[in-house]
Parts: sequence; structure tokens; C-alpha cells
Amino acid sequence: MKNFDELTTHLRAQHICRRVAVVSPRDASTIEAVHRAAQEGFITPLMIEDDNLQTAAERAVTLVQEGQADMLMKGLIPSEIILKAILRYNGGLLPEGRLLTHVGCAHIPGHPKLLLYTDAAVIPFPTHEQRIEQVKYIIQLCHALGIEQPRVSLIHCSEEVDERHFPYTPGYREIVKMAQDGVFGPCLVDGPLDLKTSCSPESMQVKGIHSPIAGNADALIFPNIETGNVFHKAVTLFGHATLASILLGPTVPVVLPSRADTPETKFLSLALAATLGANPE
Repeated sequence: MKNFDELTTHLRAQHICRRVAVVSPRDASTIEAVHRAAQEGFITPLMIEDDNLQTAAERAVTLVQEGQADMLMKGLIPSEIILKAILRYNGGLLPEGRLLTHVGCAHIPGHPKLLLYTDAAVIPFPTHEQRIEQVKYIIQLCHALGIEQPRVSLIHCSEEVDERHFPYTPGYREIVKMAQDGVFGPCLVDGPLDLKTSCSPESMQVKGIHSPIAGNADALIFPNIETGNVFHKAVTLFGHATLASILLGPTVPVVLPSRADTPETKFLSLALAATLGANPE
């Protein structure tokens, strides 16, 4: 899919409609986004209001646990309250061995397609094992978006493994080998690669780099939250990108917008989550 219009068209064409537990929908931007998504037909909102915000968050988790909701969305409620419920209430929604991570999706003017990336908001410095899970989740999302063989780039400041200064880079080679062995399903994974060679065929050609990514990455795996967060904010501030973002790892996708997010961003985040629905494996 090249843009978010194609994403919402896909949801309508496939008659996808997810039940969304919206926790404390008291702010105008959340209400507008939910109303628009319901009008588009790809969600059925379950509005959960309670004077006690903790109780509201716990009710949303219960709906998911009972199979009555396919997604969660944060309204006017502190993130820590809803995250605590997701992680802990009555066993929570994060199965043992799963990882809570943030995945963003950007439509950048002038760029030929949607670009996914992780993690800009949750994991400060992923361990090797956590990074493997991040790769797994983002490939699953790419497949849900109709990308049959997603190209996933493991981001670094150069194309060289540097164990002394960047001890995570040798792990990139192991992840590449796992992809080649079919661990993640159909995909092409390579790294370390820098951002420009990952997303620019011309840059990769000029540098003489031979990679299956070929300057045409569908998804970027950032080494830490600092690089991911700077990218996330730079593409909006300077690149005028349109963004969507969700949390993956729990038994259902979670839309956890920031207070500053626009109704458009919240609407598109609902659309991105709806591509997966309940129980992403």
C-alpha cells in the first residue's frame, strides 16, 4: 500500500470491522477519530466511561479477555493507567514471552510508499532477543498490509559491524541469517544499513552496496528509542509526514495516542490496528 487512502480502501473492500474498546473517550479528537472510523465502517466502538479511570481501563481489558473486543484505544486517560491494566489486571493481555513495542507507519510526501518503523516510544535500548521480536512483529504487520515479501532494514550509522563501539551490530547479522532461514516467513532482512541507503536506491548504488533491500525498505528497525523517536518527530516536523502508530505484543493491537496527536493521526492509527485485529501471533 502506497498511502493511507489505500489502507482504508482495503479495509472497506475486505469488509473488515473490529470492535474497539475506547477507554475514557472524553476528548474531542478521540471522539472525532472514532466517529469517523465508525462511519468508514471498519470499527464498532465500545465506549467505556467511568469516573474512576482505573476501573474504565480494567473494564476494557476484561472485554478483550472475554472475547468481546478486538482492539483497545486510549482516550482521555494517562498512559500509565491503561498500560498497567494491559500488563497486570487479571493476568493482563501480554502473554508470557511476548514484548510490548511501538510500531509507527509514515506517509512522507515524495516517498513512494508507506514506511513502517520501530521503536520510537516504548523500549529504551532493545536487547538482542527483544530486537528479534520487533522484527517478527513488524513483518507480521507488513504482511497484513499486503506486502508479500517485506524488506526490513536494521538501522545503524554505517554499513559496518562495529562490535567495539556498537555492541548490538553483530546481532544484526544473526537476525539476517534467521530471516534467510525462514524464521520470520517471507521477507528480506539486511543490516547494518544506514537510513539513506535503506530508503534510496540511488544512495545504495553510489555507495556500491549490494543488498536485498536495494534502497527500497518497507520497514526500519532502529537500534534504540533515541534514534526511533528522533526519526518519528523529524519526519513530521521537517518532512510533513502523516503518521499512524500502535502498540504490538498484547493479544490485541493497542492505539495509544499522545495528547498532541490530531484526530487524523488517531483515525489512521485505528485503521492501522484494524488490519491486524485480535490475537496477532
